[in-house]
Amino acid sequence: GDILFINVSAKPEFSSLSSTSSYSQLGNVQQPSGSRVDGSGNIQMPYLGEIKVGGLTITQAQNRIVEAAKKYIIDPWVVVEIGQYKSHPLYLLGQFRNSGTFYMDRPLNLLQGIALGNGYDSTADLTSARLIRDKRTAPVDVNALLTRGDQRHNVWLKPGDTIYIPDSKNRMVFVFGAVKKGGPVAIPPGGLTLPQAIATAELRDTGHDFRFIRIIRSVSTTQGELMVVDFDKILRGEAMPLMLQQGDIVFVPKSGVGSWNDAINEILPSLQAFSALLQPFVSIKYLSD
Repeated sequence: GDILFINVSAKPEFSSLSSTSSYSQLGNVQQPSGSRVDGSGNIQMPYLGEIKVGGLTITQAQNRIVEAAKKYIIDPWVVVEIGQYKSHPLYLLGQFRNSGTFYMDRPLNLLQGIALGNGYDSTADLTSARLIRDKRTAPVDVNALLTRGDQRHNVWLKPGDTIYIPDSKNRMVFVFGAVKKGGPVAIPPGGLTLPQAIATAELRDTGHDFRFIRIIRSVSTTQGELMVVDFDKILRGEAMPLMLQQGDIVFVPKSGVGSWNDAINEILPSLQAFSALLQPFVSIKYLSD
């Protein structure tokens, strides 16, 4: 997909030049405006024919073209310039001010890639922001980089990477376990407390232990908190109702489920059913690890 501007010994009939310098002195005949690298890594050159340049550096490509030109020109010289980079796409999706597909013309780190999108808007949910590489969420904390300047997460980008920043409008938590309506619960504009979320999911008549309600909270795509809440104290007014956050997983255990391992083993099937909506930290990989 890259487009190369190639000058062979200042001879337009052998060259693939930019539009500003692509006219032959003989008959003012316009030459092709650059040579595009095809899917097999080849370019087509006037007279020189097909030349393999895919995977080569500019210097290596120049040397290969020089060898091809020696059949027609004595002591040829070649200059190769990149007209357009099309082989190194970067996808910016979500709440960027300028989202879309960009092409990296040089090595870029994560901050530089985000800057291509002209920053993010006020509805961005940075705690859920993620770098997706090879169809998987990379172990990079975009939130820590942007809000705390943690340079450990300012990784170098690779062609085909996707930076995704979701919005904070459609916020929800998930309630599972000994409830009748397990699944997502929307967070209203005024916020959602733990008692409100459990009331919405409707407790079963039997089979719950209010002393050990589990909450899995995502701080970012790579960090989270595992909390045990004594819901009985909240019901008795001995503790303040806990405010839930976007992406919280609430698990109301059945009687006898006391350890985190037991809780996670019971909750995993439910998480699989909603995996596309969950934050990466509560993915099965992190919890299994």
